[in-house]
Amino acid sequence: MSTAIRAPLEPPRAARWALLALPLAFLAIAFLWPTAALLWRGFTGTTGEDVLGAARTWRAVGTTLSLAAGGTALSLALGLPAAWALFRVRWRGQAFVRALVGAPFALPTIVVATAFSALLRPAGILGFLNADQSVGAIVAALAFFNVSVVTRVVGGMWSGLDPSTLAAARTLGASPRRAFLHVTLPALRASIAAAAAIVFLFCASSFAIVLVLGGTRVSTVETEIWLQVNQFLDLRAASILAVLQVGIVGLALGASGWVRARRDRTLGGRTADGTRPARRRDLPGLVAALGPVAILLGLPMAGLIERSLRTRDGWGLEHYAALLAMPERAVLAVPMWRAALTSLETAAAAAAIAMAAGVSLAYAVARWRRARWAGSLAMLPLGVSSVIVGLGVLLTLRRTLPGGLDLGSSLVLIPAAQAVVAFPLVVRSLVPAIRGVPPGLRQSAATLGASPWATWRLVEWPLVRRPVAVALGFAFAVSLGEFGATSFLARPDRPTLPTAIFRLLSRPGIDNVGTAFAATVLLAAITGTIMVAAERLRGRTGTEI
Repeated sequence: MSTAIRAPLEPPRAARWALLALPLAFLAIAFLWPTAALLWRGFTGTTGEDVLGAARTWRAVGTTLSLAAGGTALSLALGLPAAWALFRVRWRGQAFVRALVGAPFALPTIVVATAFSALLRPAGILGFLNADQSVGAIVAALAFFNVSVVTRVVGGMWSGLDPSTLAAARTLGASPRRAFLHVTLPALRASIAAAAAIVFLFCASSFAIVLVLGGTRVSTVETEIWLQVNQFLDLRAASILAVLQVGIVGLALGASGWVRARRDRTLGGRTADGTRPARRRDLPGLVAALGPVAILLGLPMAGLIERSLRTRDGWGLEHYAALLAMPERAVLAVPMWRAALTSLETAAAAAAIAMAAGVSLAYAVARWRRARWAGSLAMLPLGVSSVIVGLGVLLTLRRTLPGGLDLGSSLVLIPAAQAVVAFPLVVRSLVPAIRGVPPGLRQSAATLGASPWATWRLVEWPLVRRPVAVALGFAFAVSLGEFGATSFLARPDRPTLPTAIFRLLSRPGIDNVGTAFAATVLLAAITGTIMVAAERLRGRTGTEI
């Protein structure tokens, strides 16, 4: 009896290792080997005293930390009031506003960077501020990207706080301010720390935002790596800087994991509904809480659309028409529509790779307790920035393998690097969905004589196909907008849409810049459509990414 029951719960030994073979091989070839080789190059060969002792290096480290701290502080300052407005009180249209506030996090970083560039350039809506290529512009863009993290993490905790505790404090004579400081804030402390750690991690590993908005004035460790490779051709210095960046991101990831564990212990599985209907007197507070967020999120996108429609002679769709025309060879080797098609092709390949490896590993982790170590291994790419991934792939995989397979010319490098970035998201989203399939259904099917394949096809697949579709959509969207790794691997004759946008932004002239803005609107529209479809499916399934 025990054997019959165990069979549907845990696959046979050979099947377990078969499920692990593909994802482990993928991680080893596309992530572990390139990353280890890059870090080894940074640790060995020479002492690196000239790099580590250079003021330029430590200036970049200091800028990385200060920008991350500034982005985290602004995200908290705007996100905490918004978390109260979006999660503590209930009002008509709240779900729609929540979706709007969360949408920027799903945008590619090159879209966010380009939107702020359009807003702050001398000819932009806020060009009079002279904030282009400034620290303030970068901090604002980082907050644009991460406010939704604060609202979701803190708001989820806030909505579950027991309102009777706060009511008791008010009954005992505490003022609203005192009740918040001594009752609500201590209860939110763990979730605020978790949100801050996550946002700091994202800000410390930001690449496209600093590269586009910082220009030649602001340099972080990641942009310094890019400069060392693309302008100075100094791979040794880039490898040493990569070691520093992995250390910074690793410490931030460790801190994030620690505070998230503390937050989970604080939550303790509580599901209390601490929300209340909004009252008329709440209206000024709602406006004050959401107004700054609306300005931060709305102005850059408005500035991007406005600049994409502005031409030499006024207003029109000339820049959008230029997406179909052949640009000057000195600017781009292919028209923008070809870059968009290349992006779609590489994103589709990357999503296929990430899904093949991710689904296999998710089933192994969900069905086999001893495979949990593999699930932890799959999360390692989250602790390494995409810049490190791209440079590592460039240095290790761009070669001819035994048998004559030329990876560099077969155009597998970009999909492989993009798949590494998307892979942890796929695994993280599918493991809970697979574990959520009731074991009794599979046991009953096996008892009735169904084969393992028939059990999966008739019982499991109908329950997990929506989460799989959600994971596929997110993997495709993430790969489509990926810029950090792709910037090292895209060839001039086959740029992706993000790399083509960056190249146009770096060229002078209203036609080049306007075409870049139009292409950015196109990229935002494509990724936004994909993310909206995925969010609708996720809302039906409860899948989390």
